[in-house]
Formats: sequence, structure tokens, C-alpha cells
Amino acid sequence: MAQLPDAARSPLLADAVRSATTASTSTDAAWQAAQPQLVASLGVLRGLGVDDEAQAALILHVQRSLGAADVQAQLAGFPPSVRALVEGQEAAERVWALHAAHGAASGSEGLRRLLLAIIRDLRVVFILLARQLVRMRALADAPEAERIAQARLTADMHAPLANRLGIWQLKWELEDLAFRYLQPEVYRRIARLLDERRGDREAWIATARAQLAAALAKAGLRAEIDGRPKHIYSIWRKMQRKGLEFSELYDVRALRVLVDDVAACYAALGVVHSLWPYIPGEFDDYIANPKGNHYQSLHTAVIGPEGRTLEVQIRSHDMHQHAELGVAAHWRYKEGGGSDASFERKIAWMRQLLERGDGDDDAALLAGFRTEVVEDRVYLLTPKGNVIDLPQGASVLDFAYAIHTDVGHRCRGAKVNGRIVPLGFQPASGDRVEILTGKVAEPRRDWLSPQLGFLHTHRARNKVRAWFNRIDLAQNLAAGRAVLERELKRLALAPDHLERLPEQLRLKSHDELLHALALGDVSPGQLARALHELSAPVAASAPP
Repeated sequence: MAQLPDAARSPLLADAVRSATTASTSTDAAWQAAQPQLVASLGVLRGLGVDDEAQAALILHVQRSLGAADVQAQLAGFPPSVRALVEGQEAAERVWALHAAHGAASGSEGLRRLLLAIIRDLRVVFILLARQLVRMRALADAPEAERIAQARLTADMHAPLANRLGIWQLKWELEDLAFRYLQPEVYRRIARLLDERRGDREAWIATARAQLAAALAKAGLRAEIDGRPKHIYSIWRKMQRKGLEFSELYDVRALRVLVDDVAACYAALGVVHSLWPYIPGEFDDYIANPKGNHYQSLHTAVIGPEGRTLEVQIRSHDMHQHAELGVAAHWRYKEGGGSDASFERKIAWMRQLLERGDGDDDAALLAGFRTEVVEDRVYLLTPKGNVIDLPQGASVLDFAYAIHTDVGHRCRGAKVNGRIVPLGFQPASGDRVEILTGKVAEPRRDWLSPQLGFLHTHRARNKVRAWFNRIDLAQNLAAGRAVLERELKRLALAPDHLERLPEQLRLKSHDELLHALALGDVSPGQLARALHELSAPVAASAPP
């Protein structure tokens, strides 16, 4: 059985093991029982290239979660970065517990803490994903209720996070394991279809691989070619999305080609299309137009040997590393002080969620989280050819707000591929969208109505709400000021003590007073009484 790290491998990890082992004698049995999954999780982290600090934090958190009372004191001996990683895992545990109790619609405060922890140190994500992957692998003999609960948690939280951050090496397996327990019959049916002719398919793939390797070598291109494994969940999703039967899918048989650079990617594509006829409408250039999680590759489908369809993916070695590891591929570069714009973009969405003007609107935070991690997105073109990616189902009005807040506020109409469409129209990937604007910003209140379908993204709705909050505030302040001036005139009082008036009415500021007057929270009678009290002369003290 694999062993926990010792001092020869890493002094920091050895300290963590020693601290966890001696933390509490009352948890010895639980600690021993937890070690197999812990060792497996550490192996996943090493596979992602995650450093010793994150692995030490995982060891310490596992022992702490077992109930050892004196782990907290021992944590003080570890670097602040390790302690922060332990705290990030604890924030996640609170989110998972609330998810178990109430489903994905709860746990916003824990989610807020978790996102903050992730922003401070992205290694928290790697730890969470590694632990959940190992936990899911070990679920086969668990009670059904536990399998379903963990599968739902994985589908709602872990797999979307892995996808949004581009860690596809873990995403695929997490999705397949969750699908296996949530829809076991469908999972088994697709697995059976994959297995039925596995030998024939593998022999055919070997033939296609040899033909392509010879053609690439003849063209002077250095390449690695592998049969690309198909994932059951992705097959099912494609069957659902395209309304196809299993036998109609182009990419059950697939090859992956790895080359040196971008130029070689397009050269290899030319070789593929020269060798075999391509299928119209099945080519995707994710190098020129990366996916929302910055995945890059060329995808094409062709009629291969014996007239059978074949999908071919072409990417550089660097793109492949990023596709498999996502932000993990950037981590050590970032540790060395480098500036990686792609890395920063991958976590910018978390920072944006927390910086939006929602205040303490937890429902909005959760809605934003679910919107941002959803896998299905549409990729739209501006008239200048820039790519804007939005959640599936976004409208052209959402597109306008994605370009700029002022463009959204001034939006009067839109054209999709040169045709005028209503503001609630939902464009598809590849559509070219042109926003028609007026000179004056005039958003409409009915844009906020979910029933009317104008806006679907969290960001756009927030921008419209902020506009009307600002406009309403200005109008209320003006109305309140008119009430105050009218009362001063009616009472023939000079505005000498207005700076003390809010305090007299137990309000915090002059603007709050005007707002209260406009809304009727402070009546004219209350205002008159307060003004009289402030303007009345103070009685002289009686002589002794």
C-alpha cells in the first residue's frame, strides 16, 4: 500500500504527517482508515504538479476533519500559506454541508468564503478536486443514498469548477463518475454500446493512425498521434444536444494529433483534409476562437478508412498541457513571479462575482456562480470580429451589456447576421451580432422581467438594476428637498439648523432625510416638530 510522505521526500510533508499523527490519540483508528484515500489524493495532486504546501494542507485538514482537538495549536507552527489552504478547505466543507441539506440553492455565505479563499490561493481548487475525485472512485460499495448525494455534489460543484478553470484531466472523470450514479441505466447502456465493438474499433483506429502518421511524416511534420478516449457523459450530452443516436455520432472514433506550434496545427489540418474528405459543418477552430475556459484546439470530422466517420483533434503540446491541467499548468510559472494574462483571466470571474454591486444579496451571488460555471456557452462575433462568450440562452441585449454598460443602456435594437431581431432574440455560436444604439441611455424597467425574456445574464440584470436605483435615488432626493423647502417656507423658518436635523429625527445623513421625506417615512408633521425644536431658543437657567 502507498505510504504517506516521509522526511526524505519532503520535510514539510513529513512535519504535516507527524503533526496529524500526534494530534490526538482518540482518532487513531479513524486516521488509519482515512489514509488510503489521503494517499490517493496526494497522488492526484502530484500528478497536477501541485507543490508540497498544498499537499501538507490536505494532510492537516484531513486530520482536523476527524475531530482532533489539538490540531489548531499545531497549525501555528506551519507557514501562513499552509494555514490559509486549510481554512479554504474548511470553507468548502461548509458549502458541501449546506448543499447536502438544501441543494444547490443554498450555502451562499460559505460559497462567498470559498471564492475568497480560491482567489487568495488557487491551490485550494486543486485540493478540493483531488479529494472529490478519489472519493468518487471509492463510492462503488457505498450506500445508494451516499452515492447519489456525492454524485449531485460533484455534478453541481466540482465538475463545473474543473471545467471553468480548464482542468479537463479531472473534469472528464468527475463528470463520468457523477453520471454513473445519477443515471445508472443510461450510463450502462452507453458503456455497453462502446464495449460491443471495442476490438473492431481499436483495430480500425490503429489503421487510421498509421495512415495519418505516414501522411504527416511525408509533409515533414513532427507529430504524436493517439486514439482519444471517449467519455460517456460527453457522448450522452452530444446525443441530447444534437438529437442523435449513438451510431450517428462522428467522434466515437477519434484521434488526437500533437504538434510543435500553431503553424504546425494548421499545416496538420491541411494534411488531414487532403488525406480524407471532411464533413461540412463539423469543423471548429478553437485556436482562433478559444472556448470560455480558454481551451484551444482544431476539431474536424472526416470520412476515414472504409467510409467510417472519424473526429480528429489537432493542438500543440503546450495547448494540450493547458487542456489537461488548465490553471494547474500555470501555477509553477506564477509562483516564480511571472505575469500570465491567461492565468489571471481564468480566475477573474470569481473576483468579479465578489466585486459586483450586489452587496449582501446572497441569492444573486449564487445565481452568478451557477451562471458562470455552466459548461454550455455561446461564442458570438462583434462586427469587428471580436469573440464574446456568454452563457447558453443569452439574448442580444445580454450581448450589448457584455460589450459595455453604456452600449447596453443605449441599446434600441440588434442585427444578427445582417437581419434585424428583437432584443430577446437568442443568437447561436458563430453568429455576428451588431447592436443598434440611440444617443441617450434609456434602459426600460420591463427588461428586468424574467417572463419577458429580455435579459438572462446576472451581469446585465445588475447593470439595469443599478441604473434604476441611481435614477430613483436622484428623483427621491429632489422630491424630498421640495418637501423640506415647502415646510420651511410654510413655517417661515430660516434654514439655520439643517445640519442637525437628521440627528434630531434619528437619521444618519441629510440624503437619508430627503429620501425618507420623499417616501413618506418622515411625515410633514414630524418634520415641522423637529424644525420647531431646533429653532426654539434654549431657556436660560434659573438663578440659584
